[in-house]
Amino acid sequence: MTNIFNDKKVLVMGLGQFGGGLDCALFAAKSATKVIVTDLADEKKLAESIKSLTDIDNIELRLAGHREQDFAESDIIIVNPAVPPNSKFIQIARDNKKLITSQIEIFFQLCPARIIGVTGSNGKSTIAALTAHLLKAGDQRVLLSGNIGNSPLLENLDKIKKDDLVVLELSSFQLEQLARIKKSPDIAVITNLTPNHLDRHGTFENYCDAKENIFRFQQTGAISIFNAADTITSQWYNKYCNTRTCIKFTAQDVPASLAKVFKLPGQFNLSNLAAALAVAKHFGLTDDKLKEAVAAFESLPHRLELVTDTAGIKWYNDSISTTPESTIAAIGAFAEPVILIAGGYDKGVDFTEMGSAITQKCKAVILLGATAKKIAAGIDSARINCTLTSSLAEAVDLAAHTAQPGDVVLLSPACASYDMFDNFQHRGETFRQLCRNH
Repeated sequence: MTNIFNDKKVLVMGLGQFGGGLDCALFAAKSATKVIVTDLADEKKLAESIKSLTDIDNIELRLAGHREQDFAESDIIIVNPAVPPNSKFIQIARDNKKLITSQIEIFFQLCPARIIGVTGSNGKSTIAALTAHLLKAGDQRVLLSGNIGNSPLLENLDKIKKDDLVVLELSSFQLEQLARIKKSPDIAVITNLTPNHLDRHGTFENYCDAKENIFRFQQTGAISIFNAADTITSQWYNKYCNTRTCIKFTAQDVPASLAKVFKLPGQFNLSNLAAALAVAKHFGLTDDKLKEAVAAFESLPHRLELVTDTAGIKWYNDSISTTPESTIAAIGAFAEPVILIAGGYDKGVDFTEMGSAITQKCKAVILLGATAKKIAAGIDSARINCTLTSSLAEAVDLAAHTAQPGDVVLLSPACASYDMFDNFQHRGETFRQLCRNH
């Protein structure tokens, strides 16, 4: 696998803005004869990613669309996880018997270190970051990567040693790719399972099946860690506990001494901490080191991030929330009255339960995006002030006029951002700026 790109023509499908496509292109360019990078987005949208590619002689860009010829003629196709498996361009590559792979497949095949994988519907970024943070407190060399904006995978391969640890946040799309080569992490953690990405997977059962790949191909000596409070993951614990070391966790497992110093709000964050502690304890971290590390951990950007506390009103950025369940959890994290800003791209999920939670727990709700009316339909407007707006700027202005000292204004969209923003980071950064202008 090491010399897979030698003297080959490589096509990277999906440059994107998260760094994965860029990582693949730079890695392949070291030994490939030619690397073609193709993306449906144009040069303006991908400007940040393109900066690092312009001076490399054997890289060519094909932007604002794909060319069928490139998929028929390239030797190796590296596919971004966001590309659906039924893409007609991927089929062209199959028909021409080309090698189809991905960043995550290449990494799992070449990485010399043990891999700790974290997946689930909610909380996986926080658990991955927490786990890496705790392990570093034990003087362990750790690489953290995933949907967190951290280190590139392939470009770091030559720096990773056998005794290091790699902590990866893994999506359902990446786990589908890993199933092609029958690979799972050495240590696998699942947070919970709620309907998500149904626009891609079709059914909740298909989505869960993709997530189960994190355990399905684990080898002898592997460790599987499950959320005991989640019905499906508890069933998986029972399924796998006779074949490997299996561990269950709940929020109640966190010792009072650690809960007291942990800065992140909400019961769900205690569950996240419990998952990270399950990994850390396996590597023998002492109680003193754990307490010091837990106390030092700060909330990740866009994950219940306190942006500002102005005139007694706290503004929280939870732009990472792309499911109704994560927004329900975010609302429940606060004892104060909550003015919720929600809505965005429609992934085909149901908002009935979220509407009920909003009615019961929020002071007001401001909705925007493609799902605004769908969410509003589940809210009892006789009991709570519900307003539809056309932009995030308008929503923030309305929240500022509605909020009183002691209130919390919470951006927790419950939806992806694609209808109005490039990604959840763009949405969160826009919210931050709007908040600070008030």
